[in-house]
Amino acid sequence: MDWQNEKCVMVIDETLPLGIVANTAAIMGITLGKKMPEVVGVNVTDRSGCEHLGIIEFPVPILRGSRSVIKQMREKLYLLEFQDLTVADFSDLAQSCKTYDEFTEKIGCISESALRYFGIAVCGAKKKVNKLTGSLPLLR
Repeated sequence: MDWQNEKCVMVIDETLPLGIVANTAAIMGITLGKKMPEVVGVNVTDRSGCEHLGIIEFPVPILRGSRSVIKQMREKLYLLEFQDLTVADFSDLAQSCKTYDEFTEKIGCISESALRYFGIAVCGAKKKVNKLTGSLPLLR
């Protein structure tokens, strides 16, 4: 993949408690790893001979956004113009479920407009990702 022209970012609700921010980033990262396994590098061995699993081969900036900014971004990502981007989101509904079965049951009974997104990850053409996220500051 040509990462000179590709970009991946996460945008997380800046008002969330630190633990929920960390959980949101972790869940979206695992989701992206499944969807894009080619971006994870090979396992490496340190000087002591201990092996470490491969990590993602490029940076993924974590940006901060308000609840409404994330919601608007998620709505835009359903448009035809952005259909070629890889998107992972994490919502209040997902965070409240104890099992994946519970999540799949509940998500089927709620409209997208009722979801409160904690975060969204977007990967794809740098120009499109920048169009959506270029004005957002880093989450610090």
